[in-house]
Amino acid sequence: MADVLIALGGNVGDVRATFGKAIANICGMTQAALLARSSDYSTPPWGEEDQSPFINACIQIETSLDPHALLFTLHRIEKKFGRDRAREQRWGPRTLDLDLIAYDDVRIDKPELTLPHPRVFERAFVLVPLAEIVPDRVIAGRRVADALAGLSAEGIRRLPDLDLT
Repeated sequence: MADVLIALGGNVGDVRATFGKAIANICGMTQAALLARSSDYSTPPWGEEDQSPFINACIQIETSLDPHALLFTLHRIEKKFGRDRAREQRWGPRTLDLDLIAYDDVRIDKPELTLPHPRVFERAFVLVPLAEIVPDRVIAGRRVADALAGLSAEGIRRLPDLDLT
């Protein structure tokens, strides 16, 4: 079984409800065990800044799927929740973005998949929720908490837990 980190993001629709359903789909479609789930965070848009704030979170799962099969499944889940990668604007609005951040200590550098995620250390909106659930996890030789310490987390705020009663 592989220890996998996945980042979730979105800024269209009821993103927090989408996250709950998407996580259930991830676990069901990959036969994964959910090991940890971060809080949800409101984050400023990145790349294309003229849009609504995003909501971001991270999960840690354990799965036996190989990295390529897992990525394929994540893309299917995104599509199920309304994402059309072929027609969207780069860094633009989206219902659901699922990024495969790390898969054990596997390193892959192919056009369709790069592991660990090539921009993880540039993105506080990924490192803040990761640091909440796996601060001591080492990705490409760097501890998550140390990588976050080198970035500004300005504008990122933890959202209150959802009342699920």
